[in-house]
Amino acid sequence: MKNIFKNTTLILGLFFAVALSLTSCNRSDDEADDLPQEELSDVLLRVTDVATGTPVVYDYQVNSTTNPNVKLINGHTYNVEVIFKNGDEDATQEIKDAKDEHFLVYNFPNSDITLTRTDDSSSTRGDGSRVGLKTKWVVNTAVKNASAPSQLVLTLFHEPVTVSEASAVSGNGVIYGTHTGGETDAQANYNIIN
Repeated sequence: MKNIFKNTTLILGLFFAVALSLTSCNRSDDEADDLPQEELSDVLLRVTDVATGTPVVYDYQVNSTTNPNVKLINGHTYNVEVIFKNGDEDATQEIKDAKDEHFLVYNFPNSDITLTRTDDSSSTRGDGSRVGLKTKWVVNTAVKNASAPSQLVLTLFHEPVTVSEASAVSGNGVIYGTHTGGETDAQANYNIIN
């Protein structure tokens, strides 16, 4: 009788351990977020000068050692769209599908650019904050200090605890968007040139 109780306890313990391992929470379990950072291959900026209506696409390749040069003209306004790729596949829709779990932060450490988020409802979070897939840039001064690099550091955060569209001083420039918590899904660096 003692052996039967011991075997039953062992079997139940093993069953519980297997069930726990199958149901434990991890990032890949969330069906709405099928965007592991290791699967993103490119972060594209589609920059359209409002004056000409002509778009130019700048392609940052993840883990690249070179950054694309984004040419901006002082005094011009641009509509900018961010597109995430996984090889030839557009992964942007996956971010929209899980919009409450994502937020973009734009850091211009050596530029005077006024950024406004222009996302529609497809990329506006439940808390009212816009993810930042679509923005408008008013370029006051593309390169503030010629002796320092001008860049855009664009970071996609996953599951931030809090987000804000507010801006703050960043070096000799401005950072648009703040967050607490979460992890980085992707970071892309672009050089800003005149």
